[in-house]
Amino acid sequence: MGSTSNIKSRLFAPPSSTPCTRTHQIGALALIAITFFTTRLLDQSLTPSTSHFNQFQSDVVRFSGNDDGSVRWPRRGYGDEIDLKIYVYHENEIDGVKELLYGRDGRITPEACLKGQWGTQVKIHRLFLKSRFRTRNKGDADLFFVPSYVKCVRMMGGLNDKEINQAYVKVLSQMPYFRLSGGRDHIFVFPSGAGAHLFKSWATYINRSIILTPEGDRTDKRDTSAFNTWKDIIIPGNVDDGMTTNGIRLVDPLPLSKRKYLANYLGRAQGKIGRLQLIDLAKQFPDKLESPELKFSGPEKLGKTDYFLHLRNAKFCLAPRGESSWTLRFYESFFVECVPVLLSDHAELPFQNVVDYSQISIKWPSSRISTQLLEYLESIPDKRIQEMIARGRKIRCLWVYGPDSEPCSAFSAILWELQRKTRRFHHSPETFWLHNGSIVNRDLVEFYKWKPPMPLP
Repeated sequence: MGSTSNIKSRLFAPPSSTPCTRTHQIGALALIAITFFTTRLLDQSLTPSTSHFNQFQSDVVRFSGNDDGSVRWPRRGYGDEIDLKIYVYHENEIDGVKELLYGRDGRITPEACLKGQWGTQVKIHRLFLKSRFRTRNKGDADLFFVPSYVKCVRMMGGLNDKEINQAYVKVLSQMPYFRLSGGRDHIFVFPSGAGAHLFKSWATYINRSIILTPEGDRTDKRDTSAFNTWKDIIIPGNVDDGMTTNGIRLVDPLPLSKRKYLANYLGRAQGKIGRLQLIDLAKQFPDKLESPELKFSGPEKLGKTDYFLHLRNAKFCLAPRGESSWTLRFYESFFVECVPVLLSDHAELPFQNVVDYSQISIKWPSSRISTQLLEYLESIPDKRIQEMIARGRKIRCLWVYGPDSEPCSAFSAILWELQRKTRRFHHSPETFWLHNGSIVNRDLVEFYKWKPPMPLP
């Protein structure tokens, strides 16, 4: 007890009046120095060196390709593994889904919708159905996928704009989980430049939902864009399977030395200023820029193989905007191994968490489509072009819609992006919760008792 009392008396005694001598000062400085150097040594032993970190930044974050064609997902961009459960609504589960898939008469086939640049709507649906992350229990789901081939159905006369709007509203009113979260955990695909504007009332009903679309800007024709960079995901366009599948392809790339043109533009004018300027440049410099008059119908229609044969015959493939900002030609360029030159100022590009586009492509101001562009492209050494092509070859697997069993595919990257958007808890202005954890609506009816059709915002 005596020793304890002595300790207490020392601990709680008033501050000593002993003066601080020079010896005390030297001792304090020595203690600080020892602590500083010990901490630095521990930091170096427990964490990678700066040079290693910089190498990781350069090799993985700025450019995420391995020599074998696979992709290393950088931790800063994604994570270590996908941990998702996604519920896919069945076409027979909800009245109205079949209309969005096959039209009012059910005559539109998935095979017909699989073709062309809007085929992503079918491919993504099929990939979700076969995904190892699919769950058949709504209660376990992190996210919900709503299938629709509405762009194709509209183009083929299966539904008009009014019918599309009515079908979507009918479908959404039968989804309790959509009501529960306000749509925040529901996924929709809109595979064209129109984006979610295909659903005229998108701003009322799915403005909180996750939109998969190649188009990130429609402010040129609309008062507001349906794309929100914080919740939506830009996806690659649908490059023809004949160019993306392993094995024999429609066309193989040419060696750089055997390409006839510096650059090419393959597309219609459509009355767009940038396209018209390129066509005019090609007339002035036919030995440098190829821009043939393309026929997309009739006996002189350009076939798929002929199209890619033209595309591969230049070092640079020019990709101006068309009816909207995004352009399929940007993605096609990687498969004929020409460097894409993006001439669309407002275009958004996919998977920017892991792809540094300045290493594999060029973006040039659309206001400077002139001889200056050709002079600039001519100034780039072949060695640099080869380096950009080699990097693009490594990551082009990200433009291919393969299953999630493949480490590098558009679908795998979409799943990583979706994982970044999951939440543990969901609510909306029309959902409430009580002390016992139960979720209720405005009338205090518990969630499991909600009956469709339910009122929507």
